[in-house]
Amino acid sequence: MRHKAISATVITYNEEAHIEACLDSLSDIVEEIIVVDSYSDDRTVEICRSRGCKVTQRRLAGYGAQRQYATSLTSHTYVLSLDADEVLSPALRNSLLKLKKEGFAHRVYAFSRLNFFCGNPVKHSGWYPDTQIRLFDKRYANWNLRDVAEKVIFRDSVRPQHVGGDILHYRCDSQQEFTATELRHAGILSRVIAARRDSIGAFTPYMKGAQAFISTFLGKGGCLDGADGRAISWQAYRSTLMAYSMARRLINRRKKVVTQ
Repeated sequence: MRHKAISATVITYNEEAHIEACLDSLSDIVEEIIVVDSYSDDRTVEICRSRGCKVTQRRLAGYGAQRQYATSLTSHTYVLSLDADEVLSPALRNSLLKLKKEGFAHRVYAFSRLNFFCGNPVKHSGWYPDTQIRLFDKRYANWNLRDVAEKVIFRDSVRPQHVGGDILHYRCDSQQEFTATELRHAGILSRVIAARRDSIGAFTPYMKGAQAFISTFLGKGGCLDGADGRAISWQAYRSTLMAYSMARRLINRRKKVVTQ
């Protein structure tokens, strides 16, 4: 017998501006919504509880661990994971309703994700199709425990089935919000880099930053996204520079402790 029920998971922190649209898009698609909130101080939790979500609060130790914790709280075999600033497009909703009617024939499903920059859809800059595994049978797949750039992992024998329609990801409402989010992620990434390396040269952060800019602006077509593409590319430079600079300081500090 094919499974037809879905549990949704959403991780949140101060998302009162976006969470209702996210939850609305899950209507009639899922049988339960599990929210793991990182102690929001706005109305996020209140909104989620008023919509019948099962809400748990837990400090964010890393995105992969938080997503996997949310998955562990689900009741159903198939899990659909969204961020609070993501919405299922009408086309994707229709595809999922059809899947539910027929029953799931695959263990993992892949979606395209259309990212928005300050309200504008971005079709290049490495932001589209930005394929994501977001619906999966939790007996055969789960989240890795990376602090950033987390993803669903599964056995090599499993082949994802692509589903028509997009996840709409409203990454930021302003340039300031985008910068703050990217620099926060850079701080997390710096610890990951420092844990994997024994040394970072003085010029390495600048070289890595330049590579990130060139990759985004030219390699991934950011030049085709106009002003948005330039802003995204420059932020890739700044975030990468910051991540490697912070990692270098962490490594040097670690070395001093060892030699003392």
